[in-house]
Amino acid sequence: VQLQASGGGWVQSGGSLRLSCVASEFTPNFYRIGWFRQGPGGKREGVSCFTDNDDSTYYIDSVKGRFTISRDKSKKTVYLQMNNLKPEDTARYYCVTPVEIVPGRGLIYEYDWWGRGTQVTVSS
Repeated sequence: VQLQASGGGWVQSGGSLRLSCVASEFTPNFYRIGWFRQGPGGKREGVSCFTDNDDSTYYIDSVKGRFTISRDKSKKTVYLQMNNLKPEDTARYYCVTPVEIVPGRGLIYEYDWWGRGTQVTVSS
C-alpha cells in the first residue's frame, strides 16, 4: 500500500495543523499506520499510532495532550491533529505502515519505505 502524507506548513508557536495520510488502497495494514517525524537534528522518532483495530492510541510523551490521531476508513485516511505546536515539533512528518509498539522502545517501523513526508515548521 502506498501512503501520501500532506497538510504540513508553517505556523507560529501555539498554532495548529492537521496532517492527513491517504492510503492507495484499503488493506489490513491500514490499521497499523503510524506517524513518525524527523527533526533538523536528523533523529527520527515515532509520534503516534493506533495500537490495534480498536481505537486505542499511542503517543510519544512529548506530544501527549496536544496531538490526536484519528482515522476515516471510508476515506482510507489517517489524520494527525496537532494543537499547541511548539518549535521542537518542527520536523518532516511521515506516515508509514506497518508499525508496532515495542515495550521500552516505543513506536517501531522496520522497513525502508518512507515516502516524501510533509514538512511542519513552527516558529517561536
